[in-house]
This record gives sequence, structure tokens and C-alpha cells, in this order.
Amino acid sequence: MGAHLSRSCRTLLSVSHHSTTAQSDELVHDDDDDDSLGGLDRQEDIAQFPYVEFTGRDSITCPTCQGSGRIPSGQVNELVALIPYSDQRLQPQRTKQYVGLSVIVCLLVSSLVAFFMFPRPVLVEDGGIRSVIVVFDQEKSRVLINMTSSLNFSNTNFFTVVVDSVYGQVLYMKTVIGTEQLDNIITIQPLSQKQMNFTVTMEISGSLSYVYAFCTMASIKVHNIVVFMQTSVKTSYMMRHAQNTLEAYRYIDCGANSTLHQHPLQTKGLLR
Repeated sequence: MGAHLSRSCRTLLSVSHHSTTAQSDELVHDDDDDDSLGGLDRQEDIAQFPYVEFTGRDSITCPTCQGSGRIPSGQVNELVALIPYSDQRLQPQRTKQYVGLSVIVCLLVSSLVAFFMFPRPVLVEDGGIRSVIVVFDQEKSRVLINMTSSLNFSNTNFFTVVVDSVYGQVLYMKTVIGTEQLDNIITIQPLSQKQMNFTVTMEISGSLSYVYAFCTMASIKVHNIVVFMQTSVKTSYMMRHAQNTLEAYRYIDCGANSTLHQHPLQTKGLLR
């Protein structure tokens, strides 16, 4: 009978222990559920809680977002964002290399532009006499001469040169016996040469009427006279104007027509 009582006591103790354990587990589960529900409630409350800046005594609320934590979409292109000085975007890599390369490229381009666009002088050379046509006026004792001369142009520039005018003047014994001017004559292409001919009409008469007697004298086979010719050439290129002056002494056979090419005896070119 005592053994039966001891077993009954153990059974009651185990039952009571299990019931106590079950009750404690239920309490723990209830606490966990309460905590989870409480966490959800707190998250919902935080989500519904408006944005508030905790400013100090000497601070004010930022007027940009009006305390909402968001900026209006219409002000996206108007507002300025401040970037810290230590931000990586403010410290680009290879800055010195890029700056050095840019300087080298600029210098190279400038040198090329200066080389190709820098104006160089246009060379003008006297090509001498091409032909001489002589006509005698017996009634007025005068000699009429048409002298055709040539000029050689050399353009060393990388752009076109325009010959604006050519003015020629012929003197005999310091007396002007003929002038001629031509305007807008030719265009010289870059890095090229060109030749032009122009004719000056001369008249020897008046105080120089003795020349008529000399040129028509049959006993003389060669009737050479010396004339002094001045030629002025004006050119323009790249908004620049230049003038070349040529001077030369020339022999002319006034007793007959001549078509032989004659080089000038003395030529002097001046660039002004």
C-alpha cells in the first residue's frame, strides 16, 4: 500500500510539473506575440510620424523640405546640393596628365595654324621685254613705241594672292614718255608661280624730237636708246596689302620692230 501511495505521488508531481511547464511556455509565447505585435505597431506609428528636425536653440527648420523630409519635384533643377570637400568626385584622377595633354594639343594646333596662315611676302621679278613695236609719225616728228614687258610672280603662301594693280612708267632723259595701269589682273594660287605681260605705250616728241631723226637715220644700222622703267605692283591676301616696286634700265631699238626677249640691264625690287 505504501508503494502504491509513492507511485501516486510521483504521478501527481509529474503532472503538476508538466502543467507548470506548459503554462510557462504559453506565457512566453504570449509575451513573444505581444512583442511582435508591439513592434509592428511601433513601425506603423513611426511610418505615420511626420519628419521633424531636432534643431538646437540657435537653429531653424530647413525651409526647403518644409519639415517633410522631401523636396518638391518642381524644384529639382533649382536646388543646389552641397558635396563634402573629401568627396571622391572632387578629386579626379590623372588631372596633371589631362592638363598637360591639353596644353600640348593647344600648342601643336597653334603652331600649325601659325605656320600655314602666317603671311609671307609675294616675290615679284622683272621678266624683261617681250616685244617692241615702233611707229613713226613723220608729220609731227614723233616716235610711238608699244613695249610689252613681263612680270614673274611667286606665291609662297598657303592661300590665294590677288594682284590688285600694276602701274608702269617709262622715262627717257628724266622725261616721262609713257604710263600704263592695270587693275584686278590675276589671282595666284597657293604655292604656285605665274607670269603676266603688260604693254606700255610711249610717245617721244616735243623737246625730244631729235630722237625721231636718230631713229630714222638710214646710215645707222642699230638705233638703240636707253629708257628707265619703274613698275609698281600691289597685292592683297589675308586682309593684308603689299606693294612691290621694280626699277630697270632697258635698251630699245627704235629703228625697227623687235620681238626678241630681252632681260633688263639693271633691276632693283623694293618691298613696301
